[in-house]
Amino acid sequence: MDKPILYYSTNKKSPSLPFDQALLKGQAPDKGLYMPGAIPVIPNSTLVKMKDMEYHEIATIVTGCFLKGVIEEEELAAMTRDAYNYDVPLEHVYDRKYVMRLDRGPTASFKDFAGRMMGRWMNHYLNKLNRKLLILTATSGDTGSAIANAFYGFDNIKAVVLFPVKEVTARQRKQMTTLGKNIRIAGLETKFDDCQALVKQAFSDPDLDYLNLSSANSINIGRLIPQTVYYFYAYAQLCNKPGDEKIIFSVPSGNFGDMMGGMLAMKMGLPVEKFVIATNENDEFPTLLQTEKYNKIVPSKNCISSAMNVGHPSNLARLVDLYGGKMDETGKIDKLPDMNAMRKDIFSVSVSDNETGNTIKSAWEKHKLLLEPHGAVGWRGLELFLEKNHEYNTKDKLCVSLETAHPAKFPEKIRELLGFDPELPPSLKGLEEKEENFDKLDNQYSNFKEFLIENYR
Repeated sequence: MDKPILYYSTNKKSPSLPFDQALLKGQAPDKGLYMPGAIPVIPNSTLVKMKDMEYHEIATIVTGCFLKGVIEEEELAAMTRDAYNYDVPLEHVYDRKYVMRLDRGPTASFKDFAGRMMGRWMNHYLNKLNRKLLILTATSGDTGSAIANAFYGFDNIKAVVLFPVKEVTARQRKQMTTLGKNIRIAGLETKFDDCQALVKQAFSDPDLDYLNLSSANSINIGRLIPQTVYYFYAYAQLCNKPGDEKIIFSVPSGNFGDMMGGMLAMKMGLPVEKFVIATNENDEFPTLLQTEKYNKIVPSKNCISSAMNVGHPSNLARLVDLYGGKMDETGKIDKLPDMNAMRKDIFSVSVSDNETGNTIKSAWEKHKLLLEPHGAVGWRGLELFLEKNHEYNTKDKLCVSLETAHPAKFPEKIRELLGFDPELPPSLKGLEEKEENFDKLDNQYSNFKEFLIENYR
């Protein structure tokens, strides 16, 4: 097998590790996030071949670039075939403008793409090592249900998911709280950022080392790498001249894992003209790009695009690192990244709740395009980019906006704005009748630590 890529910490104080070890560790001991020490490049000749490939075949190629030396290609191919057994629609809207619907997996969220692959990787390595893990993760909406479903039923993995009670929809909550078995859910009367802070503190607590903790949030490199794949898939399916034509992606962004998957894809050689990074009213990143000053939003603003209510995106440290800067886990920038290079690649804009609602209405009225709040933020971001950059606002310019969750996960908002209930996908049918069960915690680390010690001795 080839020599494996080593993964280093963005805080630069922990040893570099091969993928399997970085995956199982989750967060680096110095509280940094793992990044690949080398980013493999996919040649144009392979891009051309991807045109005729199924999604799982492209996933084997793209993720395999990062996993050389730590997994056999045949084993990886079997995992991707098993993980990606659902459609990835590219819905035509007008001209060469498309919406990629990443909502056809078992929890109707884009997080299925990363969660299902990471779960299979972890299970594979744990079986080889005869080890067990306790997964800790925080969710602002879709991560929890995707991770809970991805790890449900595994013998050697248990999972605890923290969520802010008032900031997830009933359907998002029930996708987590109706599972049981090896999955435990805890609701907190607080913000997502607080839930995430508790998880991070537990990882750095030596008293909990015996629990073999790991993360399934997008701080884990195993969540990030699978998210590079659908950018390659969209390009391969839609471009006329693979390798020569460039594409514009619009990515609704909260914790920035989805965005970082796209940035890695671009660094791997995917011909991207521009990334539109659209946030909701938590506008710390658009402000950074404009002013070169970073200020966390504490507490984060509660917007209708609830999964994006993040006042300090964890993955921003990876983006800063990618452009030569250094940001620690608290958001302190020790070295500013190359802001000119970042602005060349990225257009970022904040979309208000009012704009989000209006976009849901206008997309339906103009194009019969059904969007939920997060996808609407992405679509509005693309509209604003094209309005402000006329050179790209042409009929033949290829643009893809990401729809990250199924509209049926937000029935109250769709009903309020459009006057009807979106049709339920198979993955959401029957949820209302299932019995819920979840713990209630406060926002005190000492109590969270006691909860872990009592339940996972």
